[in-house]
Amino acid sequence: MGAIDPFIFQFSIFVLAVFVGYYVVWSVTPALHTPLMSVTNAISSVIVVGALLAVGVEAAANAEGAWWARALGFVALALAAVNIFGGFLVTQRMLAMYQKKKK
Repeated sequence: MGAIDPFIFQFSIFVLAVFVGYYVVWSVTPALHTPLMSVTNAISSVIVVGALLAVGVEAAANAEGAWWARALGFVALALAAVNIFGGFLVTQRMLAMYQKKKK
C-alpha cells in the first residue's frame, strides 16, 4: 500500500477550501454580505495564533527554527492584525449608519 504524499494531501485540502469558500461567499445575498464579512474578519485571530507559533518557532520547539518561517510568520501576524482592526472599524462604521441621529 502506497502512502499519500503529505504535500499532495495538504494541497488538495487547500484547493477544496478555495472552492468551498468561493461558493459560500458568492451564495450570500447582498444584504447580508457586509455583516458576514465583518464577522469573518474575527476569524483572523486563528491566523494570529498560527503566526505567533511561526514567529516563536525557536522558543516553541526549543530548537533552531528556519529564518524564513519566522519572517513569514511575522508578515502573517502583521497582515492579520491589520485585517482584524480594519474589520472592527468597518463594523463600527456600519453600525453607526443604523443609529438615530442626535438633534
